[in-house]
Amino acid sequence: MDDVPFAGRHVLAELCGVAPVLLDDEAALRRVVGTALEQAGATVLQVIAHRFAPQGVTVLALLAESHAALHSWPERGSAFVDVFTCGDTADPEKAVRLIADGLGVTAVRRDTIRRGAGASVREPLAPGLTRIWDVDEVLWAGDTGFQHVLVARTTHGVTLFCDDERQSSEASQLVYHEALMVPALLLARRGDDVLIIGSSEGVASQIAAQAGARRVDHVDIDAECVRRCAQLLPYGYDVDELRRAEAGAGAVHVHYADGWEFLADRERDGRRYDLVVVDLPDERPAGGVPAQHNRLYGIEFLRRASSVLSDGGVLVSQAGCATLWRTETLLRCFERFGEVFATVVQYGSDEHEWTFLTGSPTPLRDPVEQMVRGLAALPYRPVSLDADALRRGAVPPHSLRCR
Repeated sequence: MDDVPFAGRHVLAELCGVAPVLLDDEAALRRVVGTALEQAGATVLQVIAHRFAPQGVTVLALLAESHAALHSWPERGSAFVDVFTCGDTADPEKAVRLIADGLGVTAVRRDTIRRGAGASVREPLAPGLTRIWDVDEVLWAGDTGFQHVLVARTTHGVTLFCDDERQSSEASQLVYHEALMVPALLLARRGDDVLIIGSSEGVASQIAAQAGARRVDHVDIDAECVRRCAQLLPYGYDVDELRRAEAGAGAVHVHYADGWEFLADRERDGRRYDLVVVDLPDERPAGGVPAQHNRLYGIEFLRRASSVLSDGGVLVSQAGCATLWRTETLLRCFERFGEVFATVVQYGSDEHEWTFLTGSPTPLRDPVEQMVRGLAALPYRPVSLDADALRRGAVPPHSLRCR
């Protein structure tokens, strides 16, 4: 066992359409399970079974690689199967297929969960809808005091998860961050002073600085997360750059503070920003488990942020997803922005799922064309959007236009 990696696959299956007489045959079920496991490469150490009265059988198999189980329901013509194997010599998915073949099933429902070093992340998207990320290697995982953070290798490259929600990945992070930053930079009259709340990776700060900002105040409550990102992500701050920003040695100044309190302090001392960026995990749905960052999406926070904007300044916020079955957060954000700002411009990247809202306290005559006209003169050169993308992405989804 010393050579077996701390990793495995756990297959959970429901087998339907099985002859009831077979599901009540203890000897036959033992034979089907044992044979399937051996043919799938498992080392079967022992198989035991028990028949219940008046019907039903449980079969348990002890494996060198872990275990397997079958529990039958003859009256329903169905069985539950559970196969977990460590290492890579046994194939639990093949074992389940062979058990299903041996029982002559008509339907199989199967779910594979990666565990240990080959773990998976189950990202909740909407009620009844989950996205499962296969994790090839865990680079770091831990509780920071504010959230559970996982940095891991996936098919999208090095990926950051917070509380099981993907925040950014090597493959798509630039598309995300340019969709967040570029339209807002184009709508702001100036971009000298920028406040960024959240955005742990540091990419938003880098874009602001490259766009000509003289000072970027980057505020994040979770120092552990920001520092782990600098150590492990191949994008955003590197360790030396973060140290300089923490010391305020350059355009970017990192502050480990609560965004709500930081903004209140700036409001009191009269500080003004040309651009305020709010880049946080999705707002938790109404009625769900409350999150500390939810108040940074609310009306009071938006009004406070609007009060620190310079003349011609704008605020941009990550606002959720425009996908039909995930629009709850976006619709709420859009309503709040409409109450606070005279002009609201949404931008949904044509290559990403998130949508961003930019608000201006003053009316803008033609904000989309303002963005398009300013694109060529922007010191930062985006690589994932152009004039056509700006025009397309600024068309609100039907669910917003028809409210």
